[in-house]
Amino acid sequence: MKQLDRYIAAQVLSSIFLVLLVVLGLDFVFAFMDEMKAATDSYNTPVILYYLLLKIPGNIYEFLPLSCLVGCLIGLGMLASYSELTVMRAAGISTLHIIMSVIKPALLLAFLSMAAGEFAIPVCEQLAQSIKASAKGGGKALQSRHGVWHREADTFIHINAVIPGGKIQGVTRFEFSEDGQLISSSFAKRGVYLQDQWQLFDIDRTVIEEQSTNVSHRDKEEWGMGLSPDLLAALVVQPEDLSMTKLWSFSHYLSAQQLEADVYFFAFWSKLFQPLTVIALVLIGILFIFGPLRSVTVGQRIIAGVITGLLFKFVQDILGHMSSVAGLSPLIAVLVPILFCILLGVVLLKRAKL
Repeated sequence: MKQLDRYIAAQVLSSIFLVLLVVLGLDFVFAFMDEMKAATDSYNTPVILYYLLLKIPGNIYEFLPLSCLVGCLIGLGMLASYSELTVMRAAGISTLHIIMSVIKPALLLAFLSMAAGEFAIPVCEQLAQSIKASAKGGGKALQSRHGVWHREADTFIHINAVIPGGKIQGVTRFEFSEDGQLISSSFAKRGVYLQDQWQLFDIDRTVIEEQSTNVSHRDKEEWGMGLSPDLLAALVVQPEDLSMTKLWSFSHYLSAQQLEADVYFFAFWSKLFQPLTVIALVLIGILFIFGPLRSVTVGQRIIAGVITGLLFKFVQDILGHMSSVAGLSPLIAVLVPILFCILLGVVLLKRAKL
Protein backbone atom coordinates (compact mmCIF):
# COMPACT_ATOMS: atom_id res chain seq x y z
CA MET A 1 0.00 0.00 0.00
CA LYS A 2 2.82 2.39 0.82
CA GLN A 3 4.42 1.67 -2.54
CA LEU A 4 1.15 2.60 -4.24
CA ASP A 5 0.99 5.83 -2.23
CA ARG A 6 4.52 6.70 -3.29
CA TYR A 7 3.71 5.94 -6.93
CA ILE A 8 0.66 8.22 -6.92
CA ALA A 9 2.57 10.93 -5.06
CA ALA A 10 5.43 10.72 -7.58
CA GLN A 11 3.03 11.10 -10.51
CA VAL A 12 1.28 14.07 -8.91
CA LEU A 13 4.45 15.81 -7.70
CA SER A 14 6.17 15.48 -11.09
CA SER A 15 3.13 17.03 -12.76
CA ILE A 16 2.99 19.86 -10.21
CA PHE A 17 6.69 20.62 -10.67
CA LEU A 18 6.29 20.58 -14.45
CA VAL A 19 3.37 23.02 -14.32
CA LEU A 20 5.22 25.22 -11.85
CA LEU A 21 8.31 25.26 -14.08
CA VAL A 22 6.28 26.29 -17.13
CA VAL A 23 4.42 29.02 -15.25
CA LEU A 24 7.61 30.39 -13.68
CA GLY A 25 9.38 30.35 -17.04
CA LEU A 26 6.63 32.30 -18.75
CA ASP A 27 6.41 34.76 -15.89
CA PHE A 28 10.21 35.27 -15.93
CA VAL A 29 10.26 35.97 -19.68
CA PHE A 30 7.39 38.47 -19.54
CA ALA A 31 8.81 40.17 -16.44
CA PHE A 32 12.25 40.46 -18.06
CA MET A 33 10.76 42.06 -21.16
CA ASP A 34 8.82 44.50 -18.99
CA GLU A 35 11.84 45.45 -16.86
CA MET A 36 14.03 45.97 -19.93
CA LYS A 37 11.72 48.81 -20.96
CA ALA A 38 12.88 50.73 -17.87
CA ALA A 39 16.58 49.79 -18.19
CA THR A 40 19.20 52.50 -17.60
CA ASP A 41 22.98 52.64 -17.37
CA SER A 42 22.84 51.59 -13.70
CA TYR A 43 19.73 49.41 -13.97
CA ASN A 44 21.15 47.19 -16.70
CA THR A 45 20.67 43.58 -17.80
CA PRO A 46 22.78 41.89 -15.06
CA VAL A 47 20.96 43.88 -12.37
CA ILE A 48 17.58 43.06 -13.89
CA LEU A 49 18.42 39.34 -14.05
CA TYR A 50 19.60 39.39 -10.42
CA TYR A 51 16.43 41.22 -9.40
CA LEU A 52 14.17 38.72 -11.19
CA LEU A 53 16.05 35.69 -9.81
CA LEU A 54 15.51 37.01 -6.28
CA LYS A 55 11.78 37.23 -6.97
CA ILE A 56 11.47 33.56 -7.99
CA PRO A 57 10.85 32.24 -4.43
CA GLY A 58 7.93 34.65 -4.04
CA ASN A 59 6.56 33.66 -7.43
CA ILE A 60 6.71 29.98 -6.45
CA TYR A 61 4.64 30.75 -3.36
CA GLU A 62 2.12 32.72 -5.42
CA PHE A 63 1.69 30.13 -8.19
CA LEU A 64 1.73 27.03 -5.98
CA PRO A 65 -2.07 26.66 -5.46
CA LEU A 66 -2.79 26.92 -9.18
CA SER A 67 0.11 24.57 -9.97
CA CYS A 68 -1.20 22.01 -7.47
CA LEU A 69 -4.65 22.13 -9.06
CA VAL A 70 -3.43 21.76 -12.64
CA GLY A 71 -0.70 19.30 -11.64
CA CYS A 72 -3.22 17.01 -9.94
CA LEU A 73 -5.45 17.18 -13.01
CA ILE A 74 -2.55 16.19 -15.25
CA GLY A 75 -1.10 13.52 -12.93
CA LEU A 76 -4.39 11.79 -12.19
CA GLY A 77 -5.53 12.37 -15.76
CA MET A 78 -2.55 10.42 -17.05
CA LEU A 79 -3.28 7.60 -14.60
CA ALA A 80 -6.89 7.58 -15.76
CA SER A 81 -5.89 7.64 -19.44
CA TYR A 82 -3.84 4.45 -19.00
CA SER A 83 -6.65 2.85 -16.93
CA GLU A 84 -4.39 2.68 -13.87
CA LEU A 85 -7.05 4.25 -11.67
CA THR A 86 -9.54 1.64 -12.89
CA VAL A 87 -7.11 -1.15 -12.00
CA MET A 88 -6.51 0.35 -8.55
CA ARG A 89 -10.22 0.53 -7.81
CA ALA A 90 -10.76 -2.98 -9.18
CA ALA A 91 -8.03 -4.21 -6.85
CA GLY A 92 -10.00 -2.93 -3.88
CA ILE A 93 -8.28 0.44 -3.41
CA SER A 94 -10.96 2.90 -2.34
CA THR A 95 -11.33 6.23 -4.08
CA LEU A 96 -10.98 7.94 -0.71
CA HIS A 97 -7.58 6.31 -0.29
CA ILE A 98 -6.52 7.58 -3.74
CA ILE A 99 -7.74 11.08 -2.83
CA MET A 100 -5.69 11.06 0.37
CA SER A 101 -2.65 9.82 -1.56
CA VAL A 102 -2.94 12.91 -3.77
CA ILE A 103 -3.68 15.42 -1.02
CA LYS A 104 -0.72 14.39 1.16
CA PRO A 105 2.11 15.48 -1.21
CA ALA A 106 0.21 18.67 -2.15
CA LEU A 107 -0.22 19.47 1.53
CA LEU A 108 3.48 18.83 2.12
CA LEU A 109 4.31 21.36 -0.60
CA ALA A 110 1.92 23.85 1.00
CA PHE A 111 3.66 23.60 4.39
CA LEU A 112 7.09 23.85 2.76
CA SER A 113 5.96 26.98 0.94
CA MET A 114 4.69 28.40 4.25
CA ALA A 115 8.13 27.84 5.77
CA ALA A 116 9.75 29.54 2.79
CA GLY A 117 7.26 32.40 3.07
CA GLU A 118 8.19 32.86 6.71
CA PHE A 119 11.97 32.86 6.32
CA ALA A 120 13.38 32.93 2.76
CA ILE A 121 10.89 34.91 0.67
CA PRO A 122 10.87 38.15 2.76
CA VAL A 123 14.68 38.31 2.71
CA CYS A 124 14.88 37.71 -1.04
CA GLU A 125 12.11 40.20 -1.78
CA GLN A 126 13.60 42.96 0.37
CA LEU A 127 17.01 42.43 -1.23
CA ALA A 128 15.43 42.50 -4.69
CA GLN A 129 13.59 45.76 -4.00
CA SER A 130 16.66 47.41 -2.45
CA ILE A 131 18.81 46.44 -5.46
CA LYS A 132 16.26 47.85 -7.86
CA ALA A 133 15.68 51.05 -5.87
CA SER A 134 19.42 51.69 -5.45
CA ALA A 135 20.05 51.15 -9.15
CA LYS A 136 17.18 53.53 -9.97
CA GLY A 137 18.74 56.37 -7.99
CA GLY A 138 18.40 55.81 -4.27
CA GLY A 139 20.47 58.89 -3.36
CA LYS A 140 18.30 61.48 -5.10
CA ALA A 141 15.43 63.31 -3.46
CA LEU A 142 12.09 61.95 -4.70
CA GLN A 143 13.67 60.71 -7.93
CA SER A 144 13.12 57.00 -7.37
CA ARG A 145 9.83 55.56 -8.60
CA HIS A 146 10.37 52.58 -6.34
CA GLY A 147 10.65 54.34 -3.01
CA VAL A 148 8.08 54.08 -0.22
CA TRP A 149 5.83 56.63 1.43
CA HIS A 150 4.85 56.56 5.07
CA ARG A 151 3.09 58.87 7.51
CA GLU A 152 3.96 59.10 11.18
CA ALA A 153 1.91 61.62 13.16
CA ASP A 154 2.12 64.91 11.18
CA THR A 155 5.22 63.95 9.19
CA PHE A 156 5.11 62.44 5.69
CA ILE A 157 8.19 60.41 4.83
CA HIS A 158 9.57 59.18 1.52
CA ILE A 159 12.49 56.72 1.46
CA ASN A 160 14.11 55.89 -1.87
CA ALA A 161 15.76 52.61 -0.89
CA VAL A 162 15.61 50.34 2.16
CA ILE A 163 18.68 48.12 2.36
CA PRO A 164 18.93 44.98 4.54
CA GLY A 165 20.99 45.53 7.68
CA GLY A 166 19.25 48.68 8.90
CA LYS A 167 20.36 51.04 6.14
CA ILE A 168 18.30 53.52 4.10
CA GLN A 169 18.99 55.90 1.25
CA GLY A 170 17.33 59.12 0.18
CA VAL A 171 15.10 60.14 3.12
CA THR A 172 12.73 63.04 2.40
CA ARG A 173 10.52 64.35 5.22
CA PHE A 174 7.63 66.83 5.09
CA GLU A 175 6.42 68.11 8.46
CA PHE A 176 2.98 69.70 8.75
CA SER A 177 1.30 71.70 11.49
CA GLU A 178 -1.96 70.63 13.11
CA ASP A 179 -3.91 72.85 10.68
CA GLY A 180 -2.29 71.18 7.64
CA GLN A 181 0.35 73.82 6.83
CA LEU A 182 3.79 72.72 5.64
CA ILE A 183 6.32 73.98 8.17
CA SER A 184 9.54 72.21 7.12
CA SER A 185 11.08 69.76 4.68
CA SER A 186 14.38 67.91 4.74
CA PHE A 187 16.41 65.45 2.73
CA ALA A 188 19.06 63.08 4.09
CA LYS A 189 21.27 61.13 1.71
CA ARG A 190 21.48 58.07 3.93
CA GLY A 191 20.61 56.65 7.33
CA VAL A 192 21.69 53.83 9.64
CA TYR A 193 19.89 52.14 12.53
CA LEU A 194 22.28 52.13 15.52
CA GLN A 195 21.50 51.35 19.16
CA ASP A 196 17.72 51.36 18.66
CA GLN A 197 17.88 54.76 16.98
CA TRP A 198 18.00 56.01 13.41
CA GLN A 199 21.02 58.15 12.52
CA LEU A 200 20.71 60.35 9.42
CA PHE A 201 23.70 61.76 7.54
CA ASP A 202 24.23 64.70 5.17
CA ILE A 203 20.92 66.45 5.85
CA ASP A 204 19.59 69.54 4.10
CA ARG A 205 16.65 71.13 5.94
CA THR A 206 14.30 73.94 4.91
CA VAL A 207 12.13 75.66 7.53
CA ILE A 208 9.18 77.58 6.09
CA GLU A 209 8.43 80.80 7.95
CA GLU A 210 5.71 83.39 7.33
CA GLN A 211 7.75 85.63 5.03
CA SER A 212 10.82 83.58 4.22
CA THR A 213 12.53 80.20 4.34
CA ASN A 214 15.53 79.17 6.38
CA VAL A 215 17.90 76.62 4.83
CA SER A 216 20.45 74.72 6.91
CA HIS A 217 22.77 71.72 6.59
CA ARG A 218 23.83 69.14 9.16
CA ASP A 219 26.30 66.29 8.84
CA LYS A 220 24.50 64.05 11.32
CA GLU A 221 21.14 63.92 13.08
CA GLU A 222 19.22 61.53 15.30
CA TRP A 223 15.77 60.62 14.00
CA GLY A 224 13.09 59.33 16.33
CA MET A 225 11.00 57.41 13.79
CA GLY A 226 8.91 54.65 15.34
CA LEU A 227 9.66 52.14 12.59
CA SER A 228 12.38 49.61 13.31
CA PRO A 229 14.28 48.10 10.33
CA ASP A 230 11.99 45.05 10.44
CA LEU A 231 8.84 47.15 10.30
CA LEU A 232 10.35 49.48 7.71
CA ALA A 233 11.13 46.48 5.50
CA ALA A 234 7.40 45.73 5.55
CA LEU A 235 6.78 48.99 3.67
CA VAL A 236 9.12 48.00 0.86
CA VAL A 237 7.92 44.43 0.36
CA GLN A 238 4.46 43.65 -0.94
CA PRO A 239 2.16 42.31 1.81
CA GLU A 240 1.93 38.86 0.20
CA ASP A 241 5.75 38.55 0.34
CA LEU A 242 6.06 39.32 4.06
CA SER A 243 6.30 36.73 6.81
CA MET A 244 3.25 36.15 8.99
CA THR A 245 5.02 37.50 12.08
CA LYS A 246 5.89 40.77 10.29
CA LEU A 247 2.41 41.02 8.81
CA TRP A 248 0.85 40.68 12.24
CA SER A 249 3.16 43.22 13.95
CA PHE A 250 3.04 45.71 11.08
CA SER A 251 -0.76 45.49 10.83
CA HIS A 252 -1.09 46.43 14.48
CA TYR A 253 1.49 49.21 14.06
CA LEU A 254 -0.56 50.71 11.22
CA SER A 255 -3.74 50.39 13.27
CA ALA A 256 -2.03 52.25 16.13
CA GLN A 257 -1.10 55.03 13.68
CA GLN A 258 -4.76 55.10 12.48
CA LEU A 259 -3.66 53.99 9.00
CA GLU A 260 -5.28 51.44 6.69
CA ALA A 261 -4.16 47.94 7.69
CA ASP A 262 -6.78 45.66 6.08
CA VAL A 263 -4.47 44.80 3.17
CA TYR A 264 -1.89 43.43 5.60
CA PHE A 265 -4.49 41.57 7.67
CA PHE A 266 -5.83 40.04 4.44
CA ALA A 267 -2.32 38.90 3.46
CA PHE A 268 -1.82 37.44 6.95
CA TRP A 269 -5.00 35.34 6.82
CA SER A 270 -4.22 34.28 3.23
CA LYS A 271 -0.84 32.94 4.32
CA LEU A 272 -2.26 31.27 7.40
CA PHE A 273 -4.89 29.41 5.37
CA GLN A 274 -2.59 28.60 2.42
CA PRO A 275 -2.64 24.83 3.18
CA LEU A 276 -6.45 24.90 3.32
CA THR A 277 -6.48 26.73 -0.03
CA VAL A 278 -4.29 24.04 -1.59
CA ILE A 279 -6.50 21.27 -0.19
CA ALA A 280 -9.65 22.95 -1.54
CA LEU A 281 -8.25 23.38 -5.05
CA VAL A 282 -6.67 19.92 -5.14
CA LEU A 283 -9.98 18.42 -4.02
CA ILE A 284 -11.72 20.16 -6.93
CA GLY A 285 -9.08 18.84 -9.32
CA ILE A 286 -9.38 15.27 -8.01
CA LEU A 287 -13.15 15.26 -8.28
CA PHE A 288 -12.94 16.58 -11.83
CA ILE A 289 -11.12 13.35 -12.67
CA PHE A 290 -13.60 11.07 -10.93
CA GLY A 291 -16.64 13.22 -11.68
CA PRO A 292 -17.76 15.45 -14.55
CA LEU A 293 -14.43 15.49 -16.47
CA ARG A 294 -13.58 11.79 -16.32
CA SER A 295 -14.19 11.27 -20.07
CA VAL A 296 -12.58 14.42 -21.53
CA THR A 297 -9.05 14.87 -22.87
CA VAL A 298 -6.05 15.98 -20.82
CA GLY A 299 -6.03 19.34 -22.60
CA GLN A 300 -9.63 20.01 -21.62
CA ARG A 301 -8.86 19.08 -18.02
CA ILE A 302 -5.93 21.52 -17.99
CA ILE A 303 -8.13 24.31 -19.34
CA ALA A 304 -10.79 23.54 -16.74
CA GLY A 305 -8.17 23.59 -13.99
CA VAL A 306 -6.65 26.88 -15.12
CA ILE A 307 -10.09 28.51 -15.34
CA THR A 308 -11.02 27.21 -11.88
CA GLY A 309 -7.75 28.40 -10.34
CA LEU A 310 -7.92 31.83 -11.96
CA LEU A 311 -11.56 32.21 -10.95
CA PHE A 312 -10.64 31.35 -7.37
CA LYS A 313 -7.82 33.92 -7.39
CA PHE A 314 -10.04 36.53 -9.05
CA VAL A 315 -12.80 36.14 -6.46
CA GLN A 316 -10.36 36.19 -3.57
CA ASP A 317 -8.71 39.38 -4.90
CA ILE A 318 -12.10 41.08 -5.29
CA LEU A 319 -13.05 40.17 -1.72
CA GLY A 320 -9.64 41.41 -0.59
CA HIS A 321 -10.30 44.82 -2.13
CA MET A 322 -13.78 44.81 -0.60
CA SER A 323 -12.19 44.32 2.81
CA SER A 324 -10.38 47.64 2.32
CA VAL A 325 -13.17 49.59 0.61
CA ALA A 326 -16.44 48.19 1.93
CA GLY A 327 -15.33 47.23 5.43
CA LEU A 328 -15.57 43.48 4.86
CA SER A 329 -13.59 41.47 7.39
CA PRO A 330 -10.27 40.25 5.87
CA LEU A 331 -10.78 36.89 7.57
CA ILE A 332 -14.16 36.44 5.89
CA ALA A 333 -12.72 37.59 2.55
CA VAL A 334 -10.10 34.84 2.73
CA LEU A 335 -12.36 32.05 3.97
CA VAL A 336 -15.35 32.52 1.64
CA PRO A 337 -13.67 31.23 -1.59
CA ILE A 338 -11.96 28.39 0.31
CA LEU A 339 -15.15 27.19 1.95
CA PHE A 340 -17.03 27.50 -1.34
CA CYS A 341 -14.49 25.26 -3.08
CA ILE A 342 -14.68 22.71 -0.28
CA LEU A 343 -18.48 22.77 -0.43
CA LEU A 344 -18.35 22.35 -4.22
CA GLY A 345 -15.97 19.43 -3.75
CA VAL A 346 -18.35 17.74 -1.32
CA VAL A 347 -21.25 18.19 -3.75
CA LEU A 348 -19.22 16.70 -6.63
CA LEU A 349 -18.14 13.88 -4.32
CA LYS A 350 -21.74 12.95 -3.59
CA ARG A 351 -22.75 13.16 -7.24
CA ALA A 352 -19.88 10.91 -8.24
CA LYS A 353 -21.02 8.43 -5.57
CA LEU A 354 -17.50 7.76 -4.39
